[in-house]
Amino acid sequence: MLTEKEYKDGQILLIDKPLQWTSFQVVNKLRWLIRKQFSIKKLKVGHAGTLDPLASGLLVICTGKFTKRIHEFQGQTKEYTGTIKLGATTPSYDLETEIDHTFPIDHITKEMILNATTPFIGEIDQYPPVFSALKKEGKRLYEYAREGENVEINARKITINKFEITRVELPEVDFKVVCGKGTYIRSLAHDFGKSLQSGAHLTALRRTKIGSFSVEDATTVQFFEDQLQSKIETTQNNVVQN
Repeated sequence: MLTEKEYKDGQILLIDKPLQWTSFQVVNKLRWLIRKQFSIKKLKVGHAGTLDPLASGLLVICTGKFTKRIHEFQGQTKEYTGTIKLGATTPSYDLETEIDHTFPIDHITKEMILNATTPFIGEIDQYPPVFSALKKEGKRLYEYAREGENVEINARKITINKFEITRVELPEVDFKVVCGKGTYIRSLAHDFGKSLQSGAHLTALRRTKIGSFSVEDATTVQFFEDQLQSKIETTQNNVVQN
């Protein structure tokens, strides 16, 4: 188990973020647990790349002096798996909001779906979702969206290295994406539906890799907490015995 000095000097913690948690909640939870264990007032803790509450998977958490490396990790290639549902759109491009429009899918074949990935590979222009945390004139885009206010969003250059279809069972399509910084998989799902002369939204998303880090090497928040609690109990028992 790590010491107080090791956390302050800097650690990289790989956490498998659960559904319904925000990335900020995970950071807050870990910071609170570590501070509680060592009875310390301040500790820098941050994450290298936000995951939406409806997404699960890899969060790279940095502590202490390693928080200076967050920008480095944010710029690394990321891998995602997930599910796109064809035939309907939502304002948020995922399940955060209700379906607003439906579209036919009878004309869509498996071959069309497999071929439709090609135009998205490489450097492309992508419009972020209106339901996102990006700021415009000092205000989050999702704040404009929730107030029903229309706001102009500029396209951004992003890079998609790989877009692979792993299962087709209409209206659902499973995928794997390897992409660069700033890519919104929700926007990719929305645009993918349009490319098939239909509509689509994201129904599941999991981040599996960030650079050389893999979710297979990550621990859950609960396991991290249990480990800390076990150390506290062991320490207390040793004190009593002595």
